[in-house]
Amino acid sequence: MLSKKTRYAIKALVVMGKNFGNEPMQISRIAAEEHIPKKFLEQILLDLRNAGLLYSKKGAGGGYSLIKDPKEIVLAQVLRITGGPIALLPCVSLNFYQRCEECMNEETCGIRDVFMEVRNASLKILTETSIADVIERENTLSDSKTVI
Repeated sequence: MLSKKTRYAIKALVVMGKNFGNEPMQISRIAAEEHIPKKFLEQILLDLRNAGLLYSKKGAGGGYSLIKDPKEIVLAQVLRITGGPIALLPCVSLNFYQRCEECMNEETCGIRDVFMEVRNASLKILTETSIADVIERENTLSDSKTVI
């Protein structure tokens, strides 16, 4: 399950992706549009800035904007910045590996084998899906709802 931090980060990146190439967006505007608590959003945006996804500008006309094109920011990257591992079990995680205490032999563990497949499928989707793709899906879904 995605953490609130990760969901809010994706929502904020989508809003900024839609605004890409324009003036920086104020935190209060993003928070209001996406119904995200402002203080929580401030921390999330700081984490994303420190990870090199956002630029921040202080003062009048200040706010946050994407450093990269929304096509270059993939969901796997956002998950790792905000939520940690993508894998559902620590013994199959690529970046946060930990041996499961109850496992006798990882090489013959059927549970691990299944969740390795789940991780690989999830990782494939998340590394191939960008913020721009999410925006495009929203537009497509929105268009299909208005056509009768």
